[in-house]
Amino acid sequence: MTGAGSGGAPRVGIIGLGNMGGRIAARLREARGPIAGFDVDPSRAPAVHAQPAASVAELVAHADIVLLSLPDSTVVESVVRGPDGILSACRDGQIVVDLSTSAPASTRALAAELADRGCALLDAGVTGGAAGAEQGTLTIMVGGDGAALERVRATLECFSAKIFHLGPSGAGHTTKLLNNFLNAVTLAATAEAMIAARIAGLDPHAVLEVINAGSGVSYASLNRFPRIIDGDYLEGGLTGRLMMKDVTLYVEMLRELGAPSLNASGPLASFGVALGLGYGDVISNRVVDAIGDLAGGVRLHDGS
Repeated sequence: MTGAGSGGAPRVGIIGLGNMGGRIAARLREARGPIAGFDVDPSRAPAVHAQPAASVAELVAHADIVLLSLPDSTVVESVVRGPDGILSACRDGQIVVDLSTSAPASTRALAAELADRGCALLDAGVTGGAAGAEQGTLTIMVGGDGAALERVRATLECFSAKIFHLGPSGAGHTTKLLNNFLNAVTLAATAEAMIAARIAGLDPHAVLEVINAGSGVSYASLNRFPRIIDGDYLEGGLTGRLMMKDVTLYVEMLRELGAPSLNASGPLASFGVALGLGYGDVISNRVVDAIGDLAGGVRLHDGS
């Protein structure tokens, strides 16, 4: 790996090269040239043509901007606080951008610890799915220091179309959980309604056309179900297990806020059933098959 830049564009490294991180790394390499990468699976960095780092600490030592794309707060905490983690190698003026879906309370605690080392942490939840990462059209919701955001804006623009600064540390991840909760509600509810339509003997294509022209329209009905009803589940995006994790984080956040949570039982039940029936590690859109299984093996499409 080459050293951190002193006068040109900042050196960028990304930790976590899965469904989202790998696509983001590929966009960054295409837009900016060489990028460093680290993943627990050593085959992933070469797969996206990132310069492989031997450890988190090595990547941090050679980057000015460190991006995180990790499964949850527990993993983020271990990457930051671990014996060979970010805190062990970070330096004054460095910026860490957490693109994960993390618990806001954890984010705020990590931001304070990194600030003690002169390193800024921005929580930057993303939405738009794997396709958005691949096409560079993600929406990013950011919490943290505004000046730090301006320093990394050009980097974030390599894989996003819209960037919103929501407020201080934790604001980005709070907004991400609100967004993902609504995503879970509309996905699960639309799946349930479409299975009911199929059982009623209605044409799923016709029903979906009505929904999308009426008051039941949602992102799920517009962007997911036109493909799902023909057997294309858009594999490669957020898994059912991660969706369940996000809804659980939302409920925990509302408990901490003292805010009512009256509508979480639906997606918790739907994605809980999906996990129990073996759909946890495939795309969350498969929740429609889990609901169909409860109805005796109903599918919206004629394929398997």
